[in-house]
Amino acid sequence: MRRIGAYLYIAASWLLAHSPKFILYGVADFIYFILYKVIKYRKKVVIKNLTHSFPEKSEDEIIEITRKFFHHLSDLFVENMAIIRMSKKRFLSMVEYKNTELLNDLYSKNKSIVGIIGHYGNWEILPAISFFTQYEVLSVYKPLSNKFFDHEFFKMRRRLGSTPVSMNDTFKTIISYEREKKLYILGLIADQRPQKGRSSYWTTFLNQETAVFLGPDKIARKFNSAVFYTHIDKIKRGKYLVEFTLLYENPKDCKEYEITERHVQILEEKIRQKPELWLWSHKRWKYKREIEN
Repeated sequence: MRRIGAYLYIAASWLLAHSPKFILYGVADFIYFILYKVIKYRKKVVIKNLTHSFPEKSEDEIIEITRKFFHHLSDLFVENMAIIRMSKKRFLSMVEYKNTELLNDLYSKNKSIVGIIGHYGNWEILPAISFFTQYEVLSVYKPLSNKFFDHEFFKMRRRLGSTPVSMNDTFKTIISYEREKKLYILGLIADQRPQKGRSSYWTTFLNQETAVFLGPDKIARKFNSAVFYTHIDKIKRGKYLVEFTLLYENPKDCKEYEITERHVQILEEKIRQKPELWLWSHKRWKYKREIEN
């Protein structure tokens, strides 16, 4: 049964990759109806997260953001299914990149980069920056428990030109690249929920006390890699703008947690501008801080 499901997924992925936009997003509209109207996928989680994050908004405003979020989530589902088997030409028509000259400038200075992103826009398209730079792009990911889908997303990142790196292998991989003096962009999604007890740093994010990964901060300061924040905005359906902003060229001079506080602040600013583009269905605030006596 699993094998049949896998074959059906592959067939659907191929069809979506070769379908015109009106069919692609027609399928997305149908998925939206199923997720939002029928099974109400994590709808209570989304509303709870939005309500706590934006206490100043009315109930009607929260519902409107919820509706827009599920439309976006449905777009992501079909886009990423299609991208796995989409032609390079068609994929590149979906994405514009801004400020890539900053990457070239740092490459000429022999600087590796820590690129920080959030679950905003379509974060899966970021590895394609490898098409426009001499850097080796390392996409750090958390392996999925489903082996088939883990392989599918691994393959997608490879097709977009990056080298996928499991979270557990991140430090080992960086050490290898540093020893071989190979320049890299390390792509890190920094807004995931750390495992309970794994984060020693808490900050205020979206009106709530929030545990934060310290990986980007520690890696950048240890290896003095330049730090970029990467914003992936959705201009319209099927069109994204990827913008690179240099935060620190020499992070060894930064204070502890300075990098963390800054990228958290930037992400919050972007979320407040277009809240529907962030991943509200994630149980980001599942764990609360344990206050020591």
